[in-house]
Amino acid sequence: MTNPSPSPIAAWWVRLRQARQENPTEVRWLAAMLGLFLLAFFLPVGTARFDNAVLEGLALLNLEGLALLNWYAREHVVLCLIPAFFIAGAIAVFISQDAVMKYLGPAANKGAAYGVASVSGSILAVCSCTVLPLFGGIYRRGAGLGPAVTFLYAGPAINVLVSFALVIGGIMHRIYRREEAARALTQKGFAPGAGPGHPLGETAAFFALQIAVLVFANWAPASAEDSAPWHTLFDWKWPATALAGLGLAGLLIARWHWRWQPLAATAALVALLAVLVPQHPELAFVAGLLGLSLAATAQPGDGEEWMGQSFGFAKLILPLLLGGVLLAGFLLGRPGHEGIIPSEWVAAAVGGNSLGANLLASLVGAFMYFATLTEVPIVQGLIGAGMGKGPALALLLAGPALSLPSMLVIRSILGTRKTIVYCALVVVMATLTGVIFGTFFQ
Repeated sequence: MTNPSPSPIAAWWVRLRQARQENPTEVRWLAAMLGLFLLAFFLPVGTARFDNAVLEGLALLNLEGLALLNWYAREHVVLCLIPAFFIAGAIAVFISQDAVMKYLGPAANKGAAYGVASVSGSILAVCSCTVLPLFGGIYRRGAGLGPAVTFLYAGPAINVLVSFALVIGGIMHRIYRREEAARALTQKGFAPGAGPGHPLGETAAFFALQIAVLVFANWAPASAEDSAPWHTLFDWKWPATALAGLGLAGLLIARWHWRWQPLAATAALVALLAVLVPQHPELAFVAGLLGLSLAATAQPGDGEEWMGQSFGFAKLILPLLLGGVLLAGFLLGRPGHEGIIPSEWVAAAVGGNSLGANLLASLVGAFMYFATLTEVPIVQGLIGAGMGKGPALALLLAGPALSLPSMLVIRSILGTRKTIVYCALVVVMATLTGVIFGTFFQ
């Protein structure tokens, strides 16, 4: 008589215990990151007791750093960063290195490489932090420095000036052309292909459905000036997100033969939360992410490796982002609230259209954190306080593409020297464009 096979939940629990014994450091990392996120998520910022307690204990502390961190954890980490970690981990597992190097590598056709990188970034149009895991995924998989940087800039800045992405990526490639030539020598013999074990069409659908979840879940509220389709998509953003998630589960079960029980249980829990607490759809979204994580962890082979790669990106990026957001909020505040540096000081220093005013506006924009679509009201407020039109454009060009948190993460991927060059190029081009614009449109 044969013993019955263990249930998926029991099998997952056994693997979790094995992981704890084999990789205790990784488990501690996961626990620490989860604890830090929960602390940031549940900070009672804004309540009188908490604010007074902090002010009594540390009189010089500006609460905007904590407030921005709290907002970032609630609104940005769950909906933007964690899905981006999933996609970045999937790039490392399900897209073969030969395919990346064929289309984006150092020896790839430059026109095709930069075109693919800029168009890919434009489709996502995410903020400077969300694009980081995706940038790290394609760069570490073999993409050339120029196309990777083009993708890095095009993601958050596509709605401002996409040609900047091509120019900055090209300059970065030119500066480090010898290093890129050395990388190109390792690519000989590569040919395009999909991830190991899966047809190209299925792999493309797998990524398209993940990107759909990321895009729909973060669809911005419509304004009076937006078109009717934009309003309709916003009204149906969560059903569209759920539909993309169901499509992903269906693909994993029907085509990749994953165990259906964990995914079915996840779908049932998500539906239950959507019915019980419709005013907080983020809870159902979190349940879906956790369920997918558990299902992947219980899937030997590709599933386990996918979660391992995703966690690796989270371990690398998330602590730097949270620390950078805290510092950026402390110094410069958030939309509608002051940081330790008053906005009046910034507006007074960037009036007119001098080179110094445009340079300062670019530097402030480069260090300040802008969530997607918040840059416009911020610039409007600064113009009302006296900022010149040239510096306003410089801020608008540098702000979405860079931030202090993103600088810290880019440094961990590219190194200090390349990060400084990239940031300098963004600031210089934003400054010069602001000067030219302000000269003609004062």
